[in-house]
Amino acid sequence: MSQPTILVVDDHRKVREPLALYLRRHDFNVVTAGDAAQMWSMLAHTAFDAIVLDVGLPDGNGFDLCQTLHRRMNVPVILLTALGESADRVRGLDLGADDYVVKPFEPRELVARIHSVLRRRGVQQTKQTEVMLAPAPTADLRYRFANWTYDAGANVLSRPDGSWVKLSTAEGRLLHVFLRHPQTVLARDRLIDLVTRPGAEVFDRSIDRQVSRLRLKLSDPTREIDLLRTVWGDGYVLTADVTCLAS
Repeated sequence: MSQPTILVVDDHRKVREPLALYLRRHDFNVVTAGDAAQMWSMLAHTAFDAIVLDVGLPDGNGFDLCQTLHRRMNVPVILLTALGESADRVRGLDLGADDYVVKPFEPRELVARIHSVLRRRGVQQTKQTEVMLAPAPTADLRYRFANWTYDAGANVLSRPDGSWVKLSTAEGRLLHVFLRHPQTVLARDRLIDLVTRPGAEVFDRSIDRQVSRLRLKLSDPTREIDLLRTVWGDGYVLTADVTCLAS
């Protein structure tokens, strides 16, 4: 049985390093990060079985980070904090945390909680965590929708009249998301999660601008209904059916 891989995120080295050493002595493979930026960088390249996350990081609120991790990844999170109020514990659990440990704590308690979380998730039998990079178009795929064709390898969009347009990387990534979720309203937060690489920051207005640029390239005067439609208050939807054509 392979050792579970744990990411410990804490900005205090005198807490982070002794804790990592203790966990390694209890048969965990441990990686550490000192802030949110390092955490996202490691998540972009490594799959973890659980994350021990300090709430008070210098570059990110642990509650907000926990919520984002819960939306983007299937990875258990144990919050580590000096806050002991029950309202804070409930808040963390409501935002997707799998467990909650209050500083100062007994390291053996954290080990027990990690084992409990791993048993609940079943990761000691099968690795459930995936490296969640933003979806990149697969090179050998083409998509057909409403007489349009998108060549993922070349990142080229072919219009019904036979003309074509080269998409930017961001436009291709965004179109790929819509093509994977046709006829489905995607909220801004959901689009951010699907399009953004871990660690990168994308805001609502940025998504709005990207959608507007993509909509312009998808414009067709022969159609009365926009292919990429705004659903006010909810998000955006690709209104066409999609066929995926493997090369």
